[in-house]
Amino acid sequence: MRIGSFEFSLQELAGSMGDFGTLFPLAIGYIVVNGMNPAGFLVMMGLTNIALGLVYKLPMPLQPKKVIAVMAIAQKWKPELIYASGFGTGIVWLFMSLTGWTQKLANHTPKSVVRGIQIALGVMLGWQGIKWIIGWQKLTVMSNEWIVNVILGIIAIVIVLTLRKNRYAPAAVVLIVLGIAVIAIKGNLLNIFQVGFELPPITKFGFRDIYQAMILAGFVQLPLTATNAIIATAALIKEYWPKRPVGEKKLALNMGVINVIVAFFGGMPMCHGAGGLAGQYYFGARTGGTNIIEGIIEISLGLFFSQTIVGLFAAFPAGIIGAMLFMVGIVLAKYALTLRAKDIIPAAVTAGISIIWNMAFGFIAGLLTYFAIKYYFRAIGKCKSCSSFFELTSNSKM
Repeated sequence: MRIGSFEFSLQELAGSMGDFGTLFPLAIGYIVVNGMNPAGFLVMMGLTNIALGLVYKLPMPLQPKKVIAVMAIAQKWKPELIYASGFGTGIVWLFMSLTGWTQKLANHTPKSVVRGIQIALGVMLGWQGIKWIIGWQKLTVMSNEWIVNVILGIIAIVIVLTLRKNRYAPAAVVLIVLGIAVIAIKGNLLNIFQVGFELPPITKFGFRDIYQAMILAGFVQLPLTATNAIIATAALIKEYWPKRPVGEKKLALNMGVINVIVAFFGGMPMCHGAGGLAGQYYFGARTGGTNIIEGIIEISLGLFFSQTIVGLFAAFPAGIIGAMLFMVGIVLAKYALTLRAKDIIPAAVTAGISIIWNMAFGFIAGLLTYFAIKYYFRAIGKCKSCSSFFELTSNSKM
């Protein structure tokens, strides 16, 4: 069904599930480990998705801020600290957007560095997917559970390759149904299923919480957000919808407004992300209907099934999630094949250091490499004696 610029179909539904692979593990940690209220978590995410879909009329990825999420889960932050981190980073992005600094950063970022970030993200998502499929550090190799997990991962990859563009049985929808069926076969579905109405909470935090959260993870999160959630996402939107680009300034403004508001109603720190957009597009998302569908599902789950979703997330087969991550990772990593010769070195440096260390250092190293090469060859071109020297050196070796 199509209503104006919005399409509501199985393909759009599948697209809305395309970035679940990156959402699931962090959502589980936030709710189970940190004790975040699942109603606030889901309803705020749902309302934000609907707002983004209505405003942009395009698929717009919405994900947890990964550095903050990983730190919060690993260190078992209290919920107030998580909300404070979202509010603090939101203020930063409001400032960056309104002062024009976001656009300046984007304008001075070479395409080769953007490609390096996208490639690094693809490799990391793909590797994370493989780890989920093989049950890295969680399942005993060759045990019955391990074999089932690997088989499910392989089946899921085949389903993706076979049904990704199917209008009547899109791959992501089939995979979600398959995962729920596996839970039911194991006899866990009835134990998980609970119905009850719950509203998002009104959350509170202080200036000390904001300061502590920004020191622990907020400031480290900012470069990753700038590269993946703003610059790389804007580049990917322009590639998918060249006639309907969304500028970096708008993406930064989105994240500023979103995080400042949802922090007071139990929402997690949110951002956009090139990986999430690639996942949505890969599995069928083409209009803002994707965000609206996802938002309605999340609000419904948050209001009436918030306790059920905790158990469902925790019990969902890891092999299926891993397969989704793996396939999205391949899509992003394939950008390595589009690199021009002059872009290979900066992109390789960016991707390599991002994978080995983190995206912030990869971004900085990529920029330094790009401008070092650029100014080196510019200096050679302007200096005739230098050019003569290189020619003489070259001839002397022959």
